[in-house]
Amino acid sequence: MAKHLSANAVACVVLALATAPLAAHHRWPVDRSDLVTVNGTVLDFVWGNPHPMITLEVRNDDGSTEEWQIGGPALNRMEAKGWTPATVRPGDTLTGIGYQFQDGQRIIRLERVLFADGSEMPVYGD
Repeated sequence: MAKHLSANAVACVVLALATAPLAAHHRWPVDRSDLVTVNGTVLDFVWGNPHPMITLEVRNDDGSTEEWQIGGPALNRMEAKGWTPATVRPGDTLTGIGYQFQDGQRIIRLERVLFADGSEMPVYGD
């Protein structure tokens, strides 16, 4: 009986450890107190799970550049908003509006994107 109980206990611990990252993954660690806006040139657009991500080169006021990662929800949710793998291409200029990671990383959970032609596409937001 002790061996049977130990196997069940180990199984429960393994299951708990395996699901903890899944629960944590679904919450972007962002600061929701302030919307952040970044404008730049697309270096890369990765259309994949868990989150499609756009890498932007953003030029600062002093002329230096920084790379920002801006991303949205899972593919099916982005497709429901009209996004496709061809929506963004390297070289495009766009503005990303969303919430930055709390720890100051240059990563934004997008709410919407404004394109150079003035069009706008929602990501998480309406």
